[in-house]
Amino acid sequence: MSANKAFSHRFEPTTLREYDIRGIVGRTLHRADAFAIGRTFASIVAGARPASQGGAAPSVAVGYDGRLSSPELETALVEGLKASGAEVLRVGRGPTPMLYYAATTQQTDGAVMVTGSHNPPDYNGFKMMLGRKAFFGEQIKELGRLAERGEVVPAAQGSERRIDVSDAYIARVASDWDGGDRLLDVVWDNGNGAAGEVLQKLVAGLPGKHTVLNATIDGRFPAHHPDPTVPKNLEQLIAEVRRTEADLGIGLDGDADRIGVVDDTGAILFGDQLMAVLARDVLKAKPGATIIADVKASQVLYDEIARAGGKPLMWKTGHSLIKAKMAELSAPFAGEMSGHIFFADRWYGFDDALYAAVRLLGIVARLDTPLSAVRAALPAVVNTPELRFDCDDTRKFTVIDEVAQRLKRDGADVVDIDGVRVNTPDGWWLLRASNTQAVLVARAEARSAEGLERLKQELTRQLEASGLSAPDFSGEHAGH
Repeated sequence: MSANKAFSHRFEPTTLREYDIRGIVGRTLHRADAFAIGRTFASIVAGARPASQGGAAPSVAVGYDGRLSSPELETALVEGLKASGAEVLRVGRGPTPMLYYAATTQQTDGAVMVTGSHNPPDYNGFKMMLGRKAFFGEQIKELGRLAERGEVVPAAQGSERRIDVSDAYIARVASDWDGGDRLLDVVWDNGNGAAGEVLQKLVAGLPGKHTVLNATIDGRFPAHHPDPTVPKNLEQLIAEVRRTEADLGIGLDGDADRIGVVDDTGAILFGDQLMAVLARDVLKAKPGATIIADVKASQVLYDEIARAGGKPLMWKTGHSLIKAKMAELSAPFAGEMSGHIFFADRWYGFDDALYAAVRLLGIVARLDTPLSAVRAALPAVVNTPELRFDCDDTRKFTVIDEVAQRLKRDGADVVDIDGVRVNTPDGWWLLRASNTQAVLVARAEARSAEGLERLKQELTRQLEASGLSAPDFSGEHAGH
């Protein structure tokens, strides 16, 4: 591509993030940005197509979530894609995994989802796929550079058509239900997110009783913030599970690619506990398979994978990074503490909260005990929640390097694939730099409260040695 004098666009730098493009609508993210993303991304897609496909127009699937700003941004995005000659398949409003499904089954050259995910209502953004792979990291930075230099394909007149994959997607998700005769009582919390209509159609076709809270798509999120990994946002779901004595509750984030789960007592299954339940089931069909989890996951998960006959692999945090590693190793299952769950076993390898929920329901329906008994049977540990504290972008990775050098000099047992995860006789502690924010992330886990205190003291010493104060360690998840 050569510079195009008729087009040049500079993005607010803070919007070009590791896994997506995201900002505050009207402040750091505008309609012009959406057009520029379309114009530039379609140019990248065109350049990535095999020469054997000749001069055919590149195809890009587009979807959008339920945020108030999404329709306008989607329209501008489509205009930009068409201005680079793309054939645009407009999937419409719905969950992000439905767009992934459309791109996969329609075999498009690329895909863009307009979504602010689990962020506050005034945020929005864009998640992208190039072929069947996530578009992230250096690729997003390069998109920004190409837009600023005007290096795009010559202006052309593309095309668009609307496609409705919702019924096919719902049927495909439901087809992997594998429960027995037990009829479950399930409470779902859509959180006013983008799954709305799709979720209601899905549960109407599943066995058992299903109650959907906050089913209406509303980009103001009047009930609560659409992030089910934060315990406060699960309070309504927990209360309804307890009131109705349901078998379990399932929460979705704003674009339904992350899941939260509570058991029949209303206790939260944290991401690694959920992964343990799901991984065991996958390993029954795929004995010896590699199962991937991120560095924030409990040691209990890795031990449970090994106990079930799998090969646990610890990898970097980040849904795009996990997906890429999963594809590289042909792993059938992976997950993150943040609630991104990835099935390549009978599914397509992308993160999908609705699909993960259906697989979980099948497992619970086949149990001869309640889900709470499965959770209680996991080895008990004491740990901190994920602790996030401010650290300037120019300093955060340097701090990690300083800590790593000191630890290695002292002969510590360190895993350094993503920050530093330090193993000790008490348990482990983690310090890593966020890829998306000016923060450091810490976590610690031990087999006893006393051990956890020692881990927190060691983490504090390392932070202080780099001139930082320790985060607030209150709120341990005792028993998890």
